[in-house]
This record gives sequence, C-alpha cells and structure tokens, in this order.
Amino acid sequence: MKLFKVFEDIVQYFSDAFARIFGPNDEPVPSIGVQPFEGDVPSEPLED
Repeated sequence: MKLFKVFEDIVQYFSDAFARIFGPNDEPVPSIGVQPFEGDVPSEPLED
C-alpha cells in the first residue's frame, strides 16, 4: 500500500507542476483598448 501512496504523490507532484506551467496566469492584466488621440494636428498636410 505504501508503494501506491508514493506513486500517487509522484503523479500529484507532476500534475501540479503541469497545471502551474500551462494554467492561467495569476497576475492582474492591465485594461487596454482604444486610447484617445492627444497629439497636435498639423495645420497643413505633410508631403513626402
């Protein structure tokens, strides 16, 4: 019975590591999106 417990602990160890590597991130995600334009518009169009 002790062998089964050791095997179960090993499987649990690796499954926790796998879930932590490939699972969702715990860090907060900054809100991003369309930002308003706050620059100066040139009075005359620029030519190349």
